[in-house]
Amino acid sequence: MNIGIKKSIITGGKEISIETGKLAKQADGAVVLRMGDTMILATVVAAKEAKEGVDFLPLTVDYKEKFAAAGRIPGGFFRREARPSEREILVMRIVDRALRPLFPDDYHAEVQLMLQLIAYDGINSPDALVGFASSAAIAVSNIPFHGPMSEVRVGRVDGQFIINPTLAELAKSDIDMIIAGTAKDINMVEGEMHEISEDEMVEAIKLAHEEIKKHCQFQLDLAAEIPSANPKREYCHEVHDEEFRQKLYDFAFEKCCDIARQGLASKEKRAELFGAVKDEFFAQYSEEDQEKYKPFLGAYFKETMKKAVRTVMLDEGKRLDGRKFEEIRPIWAEVDYLPIVHGSAIFTRGETQSLTTLTLGGKQDEQMIDDVTFEGTEPFMLHYNFPPFSTGEARPIRGTSRREIGHGNLALRALKRVIPADFPYTIRLVSEILESNGSSSMATVCAGTLALMDGGVPIKAPVSGIAMGLVADGGKFAVLSDILGDEDHLGDMDFKVCGTAKGITACQMDIKVDGLPYEILIKALNQARAGREHILGKITDTIAVPNPELKPHTPRIEAFNVPNEVIGAIIGPGGKIIQKIQKDTNTTISIEELENGEGKVQILSNNGDDMQAAVRAIKLIAFPPQVEEGAEYEGKVKGIKEFGCFVEIIPGTDGLIHISEFSWEKVNKMEDVVKEGDVLKFKVVGKDPKTKKWKLSRKVLLPKPESVN
Repeated sequence: MNIGIKKSIITGGKEISIETGKLAKQADGAVVLRMGDTMILATVVAAKEAKEGVDFLPLTVDYKEKFAAAGRIPGGFFRREARPSEREILVMRIVDRALRPLFPDDYHAEVQLMLQLIAYDGINSPDALVGFASSAAIAVSNIPFHGPMSEVRVGRVDGQFIINPTLAELAKSDIDMIIAGTAKDINMVEGEMHEISEDEMVEAIKLAHEEIKKHCQFQLDLAAEIPSANPKREYCHEVHDEEFRQKLYDFAFEKCCDIARQGLASKEKRAELFGAVKDEFFAQYSEEDQEKYKPFLGAYFKETMKKAVRTVMLDEGKRLDGRKFEEIRPIWAEVDYLPIVHGSAIFTRGETQSLTTLTLGGKQDEQMIDDVTFEGTEPFMLHYNFPPFSTGEARPIRGTSRREIGHGNLALRALKRVIPADFPYTIRLVSEILESNGSSSMATVCAGTLALMDGGVPIKAPVSGIAMGLVADGGKFAVLSDILGDEDHLGDMDFKVCGTAKGITACQMDIKVDGLPYEILIKALNQARAGREHILGKITDTIAVPNPELKPHTPRIEAFNVPNEVIGAIIGPGGKIIQKIQKDTNTTISIEELENGEGKVQILSNNGDDMQAAVRAIKLIAFPPQVEEGAEYEGKVKGIKEFGCFVEIIPGTDGLIHISEFSWEKVNKMEDVVKEGDVLKFKVVGKDPKTKKWKLSRKVLLPKPESVN
């Protein structure tokens, strides 16, 4: 029986094996990648022909982590895998961004990559292996592809770089970067860092590329043994009219150059002028010819406009909005814009604007995560919303998009390193993009920093972000700071860098062309640092340091540790005790067990008196005081008898005030002078040797009348 081919490679001191020809043989390509006991099944299928009218690559990347892979049954009513989690979506985006530029530009057949985590050992994370598996599945197919590619994760522990670190190593690492590329170039970088330098980032990228080169050769060697992988299938998905293309170019190129030279700050005005050139050209044709050439018009005009804009940049040093290459768009910012909320900020850069709000909550507000590779809670959330009006569009909203999840995650990674580890609150930042013309995720980072500082969160340092671009052609290149949306679409690189004055905290890079020399990358990083520092200055001009106090509407939190053995007593049977304390004090209380054998109590309240009452009630249970003979106390009357009244000294301990010890005056009936619930002051005067009950006296605390001897 043919069980396929299996080959192994050592990368970063760890073995990775790839098997093909055993599973999913009806797919165009299928492999199983294994590292340790983590296994990924990657399959790819491409339609034989492109659908009519499709002029782009309809690539779909689906990644699913199967709960059975970790020996678990999914939660929820249906007990099956449901819609993709945010983690799965982020993995899909990483793979898509690395693969998409490597398909031929004129290949428009539908391609579907389906990736499944089928075994998980809890040691080796699958997210940095999925790109390798995806490319290998394409490599053993006959689908046209300018690969292979691969990706690796780079960590650093105690100053030593590690390729594909284990989860335990990653927990101690100050760098977490996933880097993808071909044997020739790096084309995707994603990661977070603990304020590292530009030189350290380049060193990590270079180290990763050496391993990627080995992975690419490994895939070529594997594919050479698969007869069906060679040659690649032939296709013809585009029909062109070169005469019409040249006519459009001759008519529109200089006109587009003239528009590009004007340095118009408004994208709406630029779009209007470019559109007028296209309409003027097409108006020359009869209705019959317009119908004939209409399928070519949009693509050919965009091609001409792109060349014109890039030519003006490279030959004349002029950007679309008139800025210099290193120049940042005008910035204005404001904090404390919204009442009631716990922190707010507006950050506007050019035609991009974010309104970000801060909400602070307690332990119970943490995000619950039930993924295959992680179960637990997350105390810091950042949500990014990109409504259609921000770009002047009207379109339906169908839930949170993958783009919104990806941009929000980048901003979260940029800011998470500056949140103090001992900050007791759950944090939620929400960035509403109100205008967008490029770099909206970086505006979110800046607005997030401002909102945190406005809300009194004692961040370690402010963080700013900038999106860098690149235009390169014929040996000429220009690195662009703070790119516009148009510069992103017409350029060759989108490189987002976030950090403090000390160093980089997060980055995301997508390169759209072959060949990015390291000297250009270094120039882009250095230019980005200058831009980040400029933006940081605008942030600190708005608010120099975090506010010393929380906003008035922010709930207050107190937290303290208690012995592990008293947690049950605080909670009580069926939660009765803690529920009663919460009801009586109008507070929210949570308790979690810590690894050091203690429990952490967190109390959230909007009222200082309520807070103190809750703290006192819990501490009386957790740290019960001892009754001291001769000490004075205050307590409630718990019961009345003919011979006296029983009073609570401390929770759980009562004593007797004998009728003769209630006052200096004679008391005939206890009911005449006291009732249950009254609060009395008294002194502990001893303990009854028979009943072991504490003996109390009220009268010794009262002035002795002169008539009493």
